[in-house]
Amino acid sequence: MPDSATQHETNRAFYDRISHVYDWLADSNEGPARRAGVEALAVQPGEAVLELGFGTGNEVLELAKLVGPTGRVAGIDVSEGMRAVTQKKLDEAKPQAKVDLCVGDARRLPYPDQTFDAVYTSFTLELFPLDDIPGVLAEAKRVLKPGGRLGVVSMATVKDGQRASFLEKSYVWMHRHFPHFVDCQPIDTEGVVAQAGFQIQSVQEREIWTMPVRVVVGIKSSPHANKA
Repeated sequence: MPDSATQHETNRAFYDRISHVYDWLADSNEGPARRAGVEALAVQPGEAVLELGFGTGNEVLELAKLVGPTGRVAGIDVSEGMRAVTQKKLDEAKPQAKVDLCVGDARRLPYPDQTFDAVYTSFTLELFPLDDIPGVLAEAKRVLKPGGRLGVVSMATVKDGQRASFLEKSYVWMHRHFPHFVDCQPIDTEGVVAQAGFQIQSVQEREIWTMPVRVVVGIKSSPHANKA
């Protein structure tokens, strides 16, 4: 398996190459789950929201509508090509909310502690090596305000008692043996969010082409939540 630095560079180069056709390739399949994740996050007017891995910006635009003119949306993505596609959409749509995009690494977020009311990420967390996922979630937790929400949409592992489809088994095998071509792996979405110290608020089960997709919302507990 490639190390973290190699995987980061591979992902950056891959998404730069496909940025201008990504909506055509993936949005018809991933779009409903992405939108379900935004809806589950229950974003309110005036909030500050961060999207990790904003891709082609469809959810950036939706989040900007939800926070409105008094809110703020920030986004970070590994791909300059994706940023360019998203910026073009923003220039055309001219949302009222303030929107800031940057190219960077979600393992080292360039934002102060307790900046955001909500953090959203879809089909991004599973692109990281498994050992890096706790670090990404720790960074998301750091930049969230107490009581802030984390929304994650990802390809998911099958639960105990469920049988993996042939496509799911093939996908896992391809990622294990050819990670440069199949760049993500199903993850225990609910489990990694809980292990990062979030209180699970909601879980939705979906699927793409018989493969499980999970929509999870977790809450960052207030440091005084357990005190009398």
